Amino acid sequence: MGHEKPVEPFSDLHREGDHVRATLLHDPTVEGLDMAIYMDASGSMREEYEYKRPSRSFLEWLRSAPLKEASNQVEPQVQWMLEYLATKDRNGMLRVAYWACGPMGKDVEVIGELKGVDVKQYKFPGATRLGSATSLLPAMKDYVRYLKEQLKQGAKRGCAVIVTDGRLSDADDVQVYSAEVAREIAAGRLPRINFILVGVGDDVDEEQLEEIAHTEYKGVGHLWCHRIASEITQVAELVAVLVDENMTVAAGGTIYDDRGKVLRSYEGRLPAVLEFDVPEGAKSFILEVNGQRYTQPLPDEEHHDEDHH
Repeated sequence: MGHEKPVEPFSDLHREGDHVRATLLHDPTVEGLDMAIYMDASGSMREEYEYKRPSRSFLEWLRSAPLKEASNQVEPQVQWMLEYLATKDRNGMLRVAYWACGPMGKDVEVIGELKGVDVKQYKFPGATRLGSATSLLPAMKDYVRYLKEQLKQGAKRGCAVIVTDGRLSDADDVQVYSAEVAREIAAGRLPRINFILVGVGDDVDEEQLEEIAHTEYKGVGHLWCHRIASEITQVAELVAVLVDENMTVAAGGTIYDDRGKVLRSYEGRLPAVLEFDVPEGAKSFILEVNGQRYTQPLPDEEHHDEDHH
């Protein structure tokens, strides 16, 4: 299976056999959305949380320029995410926590509910004790418990952004619990929830993230999506999972295969999520909208067994 790499104006892409689901870049507004950010606090993040003062150049030294403020690699990343995601949250405040901390890497250290305004005042030095493993399950359970409480305050949908720098040590447990959460959503006992895995650094196991994100659940569809921080060019890409087919991005459009054959024509409105079938062996498709054409390469065909679903 090839990696699914959406190019503008697409923010998400899935291919299963001949069926394609492509999400257009759109800045969604979702009523009653309650968001959260969970930061990886496993031992491998030690250097990223370390505060370092940028060195002065020779010219700055000659001019006796003031020393720049010390910072770490995590802070600016979380600050911009918090600032943007707060504009999507129902009350502008996000639950922010460290995960994969403590002796076994299974603890969650909650910082609190932080506002999106004045994000520069927040410092993220890392958890009190970094973990020896990267266990995601406790963070998922923490967020589900939190969201259940927020339902009483008016929350209608949940979304948690989970930042990680490596390979999850409990991927199988995450899959099992994800299926449980999906059943609760399908039965109406939980609101719609999405989890967004954001990989940072050079050691991210993207194949593992993709495997989790590709899993579909009956009556729910995809519960997870994943992003690589260095590949995000527009902030709206971060929340592509919140975009649905009821959202409109243009007055109409046409989809062609790589040989110029019309695959689907949209008249009146172009939804933010496009679903269509491509011919066997297709390497790309073309979206024509407002007189412009955009070519999106396709990954190799996927062949899933029944157990995967």
